[in-house]
Amino acid sequence: MDFELVLYNEVARKKFYNSKGGIKLISKGFSKPTERVERLKRMIVDATPYVESERAVLVTESYKETEGLSPILRRAKAVEKIFNNLPVTIRPDELVVGAITKNPRSTEICPEFSYEWVAKEFDTMATRVADPFEIPKETARELEEAFSYWEGKTTSALADSYMSQEAKDCMSNGVFTVGNYFYGGVGHICVDYGKILKKGFRGIIAEVVEAMNRMDKKDPDYIKKQQFYNAVIISYNAAINFAHRYANKARELAAVELNPTRKAELLQIAANCDKVPENGSSNFYEACQSFWFIQIMVQIESNGHSISPGRFDQYMYPYLKADKGVSKEFAQELIDCIWIKLNDINKTRDEISAQAFAGYAVFQNLCVGGQNEEGLDATNEVSYMCMEATAHVKLPAPSFSIRVWQGTPDEFLLRACEVARLGLGVPAMYNDEVIIPSLVNRGVSLRDARNYCIIGCVEPQCPNKTEGWHDAAFFNVAKVLEITLNNGRAGDKQLGPATGEMTSFKSIDDFYAAFKKQMEYFVYYLVEADNCVDYAHAERAPLPFLSAMVDDCIGRGKSVQEGGAIYNFTGPQAFGVADTGDSVYAIQKHVFEDNTITMEQLKVALDANFGACEETVACTSASTMDATEMQIYEAVKKILSNAGSIDLADIQNQVISGFKASQSQVSGDFESIRRLLDNTPSFGNDIDEVDMVARKCAQLYCFEVEKYTNPRGGQFQAGIYPVSANVLFGKDVAALPNGRPAKKPLADGVSPRSGKDHSGPTAAANSVAKLDHFVASNGTLYNQKFLPSAVAGDTGLQNFSSVVRSYFDHKGMHVQFNVIDKQTLLAAQKDPQKYKDLVVRVAGYSAQFVVLAKEVQDDIISRTEHTL
Repeated sequence: MDFELVLYNEVARKKFYNSKGGIKLISKGFSKPTERVERLKRMIVDATPYVESERAVLVTESYKETEGLSPILRRAKAVEKIFNNLPVTIRPDELVVGAITKNPRSTEICPEFSYEWVAKEFDTMATRVADPFEIPKETARELEEAFSYWEGKTTSALADSYMSQEAKDCMSNGVFTVGNYFYGGVGHICVDYGKILKKGFRGIIAEVVEAMNRMDKKDPDYIKKQQFYNAVIISYNAAINFAHRYANKARELAAVELNPTRKAELLQIAANCDKVPENGSSNFYEACQSFWFIQIMVQIESNGHSISPGRFDQYMYPYLKADKGVSKEFAQELIDCIWIKLNDINKTRDEISAQAFAGYAVFQNLCVGGQNEEGLDATNEVSYMCMEATAHVKLPAPSFSIRVWQGTPDEFLLRACEVARLGLGVPAMYNDEVIIPSLVNRGVSLRDARNYCIIGCVEPQCPNKTEGWHDAAFFNVAKVLEITLNNGRAGDKQLGPATGEMTSFKSIDDFYAAFKKQMEYFVYYLVEADNCVDYAHAERAPLPFLSAMVDDCIGRGKSVQEGGAIYNFTGPQAFGVADTGDSVYAIQKHVFEDNTITMEQLKVALDANFGACEETVACTSASTMDATEMQIYEAVKKILSNAGSIDLADIQNQVISGFKASQSQVSGDFESIRRLLDNTPSFGNDIDEVDMVARKCAQLYCFEVEKYTNPRGGQFQAGIYPVSANVLFGKDVAALPNGRPAKKPLADGVSPRSGKDHSGPTAAANSVAKLDHFVASNGTLYNQKFLPSAVAGDTGLQNFSSVVRSYFDHKGMHVQFNVIDKQTLLAAQKDPQKYKDLVVRVAGYSAQFVVLAKEVQDDIISRTEHTL
């Protein structure tokens, strides 16, 4: 046990040991969920996800009817059509109602953003490797008919028309992808739930009317502002009607319900939906129902993922505190029901993106704890109830998070660790002491920064004031490293600038100079591609319903897509940082410091994928030419001396024979080089000289990204997190100087490479903390994996919380844990039907383990299992 852990445990003795040295029990355990919650959960777990067509048909009909209107009014009329006609579904046992689809855990299609990929997958989406969906034949027919309208009219078509060929080439060669917003609607936002709970949708309409009355007709923006305001009013009147349709449906069901208890529940649901979210909430039940309508309506408008509830405990607690008529048990059941409903929302993506987001991820991040705007601790009763709900439901959603700072109560952190050791991969934990300064550094006011929430995977933002465009792109740092070592080439294509063959580098500084030039080149085209997509959404798909719940869109008279938010960012995220850092350090150590190998030897080994090529002349002609040249020369000499002429077939036969005879020798040389590289000290073991190289490589990306601005007037800011793209895009990366063979997964987020953090969890965390998390203000992601035995009992719980405190004191930004053993995961792979309830942490989200693609499962299995 290292010094930090000993120190924390000594402090902990005063808090958790009585005067006689006996342990005070700190593990509390969790109560059991109600039978209703168990039944609702089983409905989700057993559901078959379907693609449904109603939204696609309705939005297409609306666009055909509104050809002459402005884009913002067309969007409003489309939302109106959907809210007024989407099927109303109330599932058995529900207390909180509202659904996007008829079938549980299913999805609608939004063709106004993109559709071609759906049409291509009509016959394969049900059988694809990641996130399969059933598409009934009638649904496919209806979708195909709707799609016929959209050729050339989508946001993706417009974005594609703006992009240069260079940017497209970068994407097709695995350097980066902007598929998130390219194919789908804008998400990654937290709207003002608290305003709606207090004022209702009528309050929004009144605010818009007041803004319209203040308008100056001489203002050149008067016409566009008027269009925006009219669009908001249309959208919100339709949203009110959407809730009233649920009230009517509940009364219809109550009229034929024979069970008196359920009949009373349905009548109460009808009363709730009659009142909210049209008006403000007067009790906790109404607040829960109002919250849920907001959540699904934002999804319905744009189908963007990462619509994050944000600081749920802060805006919900006042209603619980003031409601003297609700029991603690019923309030807990309502929160449990919301947790179930969050798992009912689903999303389909194209086959490639589905692999990057494997596990039916929707990323609805819900955060509790932390500070308030005054810098005081904000933990309250709802904070703990959310932990209880997570333990009750044990499903992937919400992406449950906690905020930690020096003033966080020990009880709160210990309770969070108790939830984490259930093995669900939640809560993810975030450090106020890093995130608040990093946001202030980006121009966010101190009060707003203190109020931050987490969006999607790990992205901090000020709620209801920010259009962050988080998750704007995946950027493959390891691919840029590969291209640098090949003088700007990706395979045979000259993709980046020519910066010198790796054999010409005479020092590590020569490498860094080339790497920096390649980084500048590829980040430029990353920014171009992101901005092209940004422009396309502003022009073709502004979102009036969403925008009215983000400050200061109403005051400015424009949508978030047009720059209406107070804070505007674009946040592309990198992965492959640990792989790059370890590779650069291996070059520095073995080539330029110890002179163990030459750059020429390293190049030959990398080109040959450390000898993994097939034993053919074609395979080795480029990568092992040095090994075969002498054989060719000797064969030619022999033939000439014997016959005086050359028979090419004879030469070929002798060369191949000679090559095969020496292949084991060549492979042995490659394997010795690979072992040398693989055994190099690695990031994740608290070794300064290694960790500082990874820090520098990450900074090169972050500092380059932050040079740019977006069309909404905001700054680009870098993040370092992968979703599960480290597995998918690892296939695009050749062999690396850290000993990693070609096409293998890359390290996830800021985590060390799997199996390389062998000095214990605190040493690994110390390495990660040395990265400059303050400049990666779009978020960093760190996964740790513990054996269940390591965190068992009260002592294990104390040690667990101490690891978190130590990491955060060293200025790490984020950490999350899988608490599970390898044998359980292997058993789940072998017999998935027995493990349908098994939830694990993938990256910035949790998922049912058995629905993940095998290669993602293997990546999780391979992570280092820590003990204390």
